[in-house]
Amino acid sequence: KSFQPVVLSVLRIVAAYLFLLHGTAKFFSFPMSMGGAPEGLMLVAGILEIVGGILLILGLFTRPAAFVLSGQMAAAYFMAHA
Repeated sequence: KSFQPVVLSVLRIVAAYLFLLHGTAKFFSFPMSMGGAPEGLMLVAGILEIVGGILLILGLFTRPAAFVLSGQMAAAYFMAHA
């Protein structure tokens, strides 16, 4: 019996939960504070993380949501780490 569908579902839910945590940290200071109200690109990133995280957890529009979130993470990497 193949465990691939179960493993992929767990990976999708864990990744979505992490996106949701980062988005709620930006907007609601939960589970930790990110320092004030988001503005500019942080506002856009927070909206994408919350909406995309919810969509991924529910399994709705997973491919378009994952595509948008991967683009956001690529942009964040090159702006902050590269």
